[in-house]
Amino acid sequence: MKAMKTDYIRRILSAPVYDAAVETPIDNAPFLSERLGNRILIKREDLQPVHSFKIRGAYNKMVQLTANERNRGVIAASAGNHAQGVALAAGKLGIDATIVMPVTTPGIKVESVKKLGGRVILHGDTFNEAYNKAAELMAEKDLTFIHPYDDPDVIAGQGTVAMEILSRSAESPDAVFVPVGGGGLLAGMSVYIKFLNPRIKVFGVEAEDSACLKAALDVGERVKLDEVGIFADGVAVNMIGEETFRVIRENIDGVITVTTDEICAAIKDIYDDTRSITEPAGALAVAGLKKYVDENSVENKTLLAVNSGANINFDRLRHISERTEIGEKREAIFAVEIPEEPGSFKRFCTALKKRNITEFNYRYADKRKALVFVGIQLENPREGRKLIRETLEEQNYVVDDLSDDEIAKIHIRHMVGGRAPEVENEKLFSFAFPERPGALMNFLNGLGQNWNISLFHYRNHGAAYGRVLAGLQVDDSEMKDVRNYLSRLGYGYREISDNRAYSLFLK
Repeated sequence: MKAMKTDYIRRILSAPVYDAAVETPIDNAPFLSERLGNRILIKREDLQPVHSFKIRGAYNKMVQLTANERNRGVIAASAGNHAQGVALAAGKLGIDATIVMPVTTPGIKVESVKKLGGRVILHGDTFNEAYNKAAELMAEKDLTFIHPYDDPDVIAGQGTVAMEILSRSAESPDAVFVPVGGGGLLAGMSVYIKFLNPRIKVFGVEAEDSACLKAALDVGERVKLDEVGIFADGVAVNMIGEETFRVIRENIDGVITVTTDEICAAIKDIYDDTRSITEPAGALAVAGLKKYVDENSVENKTLLAVNSGANINFDRLRHISERTEIGEKREAIFAVEIPEEPGSFKRFCTALKKRNITEFNYRYADKRKALVFVGIQLENPREGRKLIRETLEEQNYVVDDLSDDEIAKIHIRHMVGGRAPEVENEKLFSFAFPERPGALMNFLNGLGQNWNISLFHYRNHGAAYGRVLAGLQVDDSEMKDVRNYLSRLGYGYREISDNRAYSLFLK
């Protein structure tokens, strides 16, 4: 399994990926460059035939299979990008390909794999369940497994991205930022860059709710995360690959984690400069680059980010748009107590000193005071939310900053409408529902018959998993029964009865 550094360089230089992949351009990002005070470049892997870099590794692995391995057929597990790469490579090489995909995979990705000639089997709600099924079928039917990242030939195929950067750029970048899930792209790129030009810094970028590489680096060995966030589904991996971790830890300068809001802001940045829309995983590198510049006061450097893919469902853009301004630090969200009297809203706006209000949610609830959910535009991202809070508190307003409250941003902002004083023993839960037919009824069939549902909010974001907020009337003595039921149900959940936004607006 292991390959030496010089062996990787040989594999990368000889990888015949251009029989299936294309050499993608490196675009200047003029708006982002001006704003950040550095020259920003974007490597456009979203322009591959399958709109992702994954075709490189899949083809490089499959073209080197023996005649016997090809004749047996191949199998892979994937939630989208790797599946399309394997299907396209199989079609070009005349290999029979079976792809196991989670039932929650968006239809557009499933249909894309089928059109490329892949045989699709839908199984399970998660990648791990699909992976286990693929392993079972591999043994049962003697198929050849094409791993999405933890294979030297796959790693070498992805490394050709770095080969293009160093051989085609007019000047070498000072730093390169690479998205990381299982680690195939980062391993291949970092080993090549550090061999040819050790001066160039290489950073991996992870979503903070699936940061398996950072967790592994922190303790010096691979770590399996208990929970993985699914917003950036292309990198939603709970444990870094074995071979990829070995290569990465020897060749990178650090790893950067970014929030969902920062990813959303990066998607908009890429759109502004290229007029293209990337998937969340594809925007990770730009988000990490921005964070690196901000935290290290970097100026007048050439920085390159890899846009790794653009396989995104159109209906996810609504959610992304809502989160962009906060991620760019151009909007803050507050709960503010104002007097319940004529003219109070006008006085509140005056207190903000001409800052724009982006959102104002309110419902009458009390004769003396009103609690409003308000979004406020920041004139200068660097002024921060602290200044606004201090400005309002100086004028005797009671203020809570909810800008970092995930429940407030996903659910509460759509639910402000008054309290329910008659509801007793309400417990609040956050759920991750698999987006498949029958998931909601499966939840309600048992739960709704045993405990009254006093609050419910769901909004489709076009992802594999939906986010649900539910209030249940549960006596403390019944909590053990509720947790047992939810564990058997198998949906990810957290009790969040102490959430601040919930306490302010709905409890």
